[in-house]
Amino acid sequence: MADLNIPLADRASPPGDRVARGSDPIWDVIELLFFAYRDFIGDPDDVLAKFGFGRAHHRVLHFVNRNPGMKVAELLDILKITKQSLGRVLKQLIDQGYVVQKEGANDRRQRLLYVTPKGEALAMKLAGLQTARIARALSEIGPHAHEAACRFLTAMINPEQRDSVLRFIARADRARRPRG
Repeated sequence: MADLNIPLADRASPPGDRVARGSDPIWDVIELLFFAYRDFIGDPDDVLAKFGFGRAHHRVLHFVNRNPGMKVAELLDILKITKQSLGRVLKQLIDQGYVVQKEGANDRRQRLLYVTPKGEALAMKLAGLQTARIARALSEIGPHAHEAACRFLTAMINPEQRDSVLRFIARADRARRPRG
């Protein structure tokens, strides 16, 4: 196991210094993000492949599970994909019983999305795999790792979108909390 307290060998100065001077890109962080994402998504990819699903299916299941009653328009905005791409993925998820689509109570033109129990089980299985990987990584880093990771990832979001993303996550947390 790698010692996470040892800096990468080619790091001569803090990354912020290199960027501020306009020198080379921060290759270590860029590549670590690529590899971390590859492995973070790899576990769910293996499970999804057994169903004939891909990453787009995963993203739809994730956001619909976290946001019951989500509007199709909201999902399009979050995923930044075309209506046609979403339509294909949604059709598969609906046809195979993972997602249901209902019309809005006040506006029948609205299409609201909900996971079925089958969809929730798959979404939670995928989230469990990713949670285990994140928890393992955070435990290797030590105290306050969760907060530091959240600060870093929040800072990676375009500044003009940060507040809305954080509100979205908080709203999803409230919606998924068990009642009782």
